[in-house]
Amino acid sequence: MNMTLPILHTLETLYRDKATHRYGLADVSQLQHALQSAALAERNGEPANVIAAALLHDVGHMIHGLGENPAAQRVDDTHEERAAAWLDPHFGADVVEPIRLHVAAKRYLCAMDHTYFGKLASDSVRSLALQGGPMSAEEVAQFERLPYFSEAVRLRRYDDQAKDPAMRTPPFAYFLACVEGALSRA
Repeated sequence: MNMTLPILHTLETLYRDKATHRYGLADVSQLQHALQSAALAERNGEPANVIAAALLHDVGHMIHGLGENPAAQRVDDTHEERAAAWLDPHFGADVVEPIRLHVAAKRYLCAMDHTYFGKLASDSVRSLALQGGPMSAEEVAQFERLPYFSEAVRLRRYDDQAKDPAMRTPPFAYFLACVEGALSRA
């Protein structure tokens, strides 16, 4: 792997130095959550771009400087927008857009799956209120027309499942091949 690519080095440093904090109210760190999301995507046979998106989807939490749990202070950290803007110069839409849309996918699933809301962790329920709550019928229709909407919904499902303190995953470096592959298409 060509580790001279500056963004790969930056990501390794960021995840090493900033992803050790607890992920919301879950009993996993940001790093564990990212690795679990990517591992779940890989196990489900997702292409490299979705695995990379799963690994990087919450990078916005690590770059915003708003603390570990801004939703507790009633602040929507817009981490999905921050992540997408930060990653956009380096990755194609097939990585960036599922990340940008993964919060909207939560709102979508709350509107479309009557069991979904009941499965959300309390911190996800709190942030959902700040993010606009379940989508309206009009918002659902608009969301379903977006490119990468289905990838965003799948990413959201991996995101929701990636909170298991006992889950074993490969290390961050293992997933860098997917990340590097996504870079080459940018």
